[in-house]
Amino acid sequence: MVFFGLARTHWLVGRFSWAPLLWSYLSDFVQRVIAPGSRKMRRGLFFAAAALLLEGCGGGLASLPQPTSSGYRLGTGDQIRVITYDEAQLTNDFTVGDDGMIAFPLVGNIQAAGLTSSQLASSITSSLEQAKLISQPSVSVQVVAYRPISVLGEVNHPGQYPYQPGMTMLDAVALAGGFTYRAVTDYASDWRNNGTAPGQAAEGKITPGSTLEPGDVITVFERYF
Repeated sequence: MVFFGLARTHWLVGRFSWAPLLWSYLSDFVQRVIAPGSRKMRRGLFFAAAALLLEGCGGGLASLPQPTSSGYRLGTGDQIRVITYDEAQLTNDFTVGDDGMIAFPLVGNIQAAGLTSSQLASSITSSLEQAKLISQPSVSVQVVAYRPISVLGEVNHPGQYPYQPGMTMLDAVALAGGFTYRAVTDYASDWRNNGTAPGQAAEGKITPGSTLEPGDVITVFERYF
């Protein structure tokens, strides 16, 4: 049993770049303070070290802020419906492309990612007015389908799943078939970009009751003991 604990702890040490320094301090403590014959105490210390290393798998992440009520911002993969009143040829469904644009008839590419629905409607209205195609255009934008979320790690069926407004981490895990027996169940990692460029995404810790946003990538960690 002690050998198993040591083997798994050494594996953790090799996995995380900061772990060797912590392991060095703990090893020195064992040699200097703990009596060589105190086998039980040494074993307890090794498991304590493993718990500290496990905390580095995700426990060190800052909590991800909850979504604000300032309005959902569109992102790549969102499907939207643009309604231009009394202009059937300018009313259609669009998908926000990888470049964050939609290709709007007669106007061309219009930035959509990072904007709320009302902001995009205003942008389309301005583009139509500048092109002098319609007198006093009236435009509205609705989200038809949100971009999916991804659930990775220690769930039974990792993959992408449809987003529904108000869904939580626990809802996402349920869609993915539930936790595996190795899963850390009280928190997970979440990558969120809020419709911004991929390089501007933020990672943080969420709990089972945390509210998700479209496009979130949730990773459920593995526990080792």
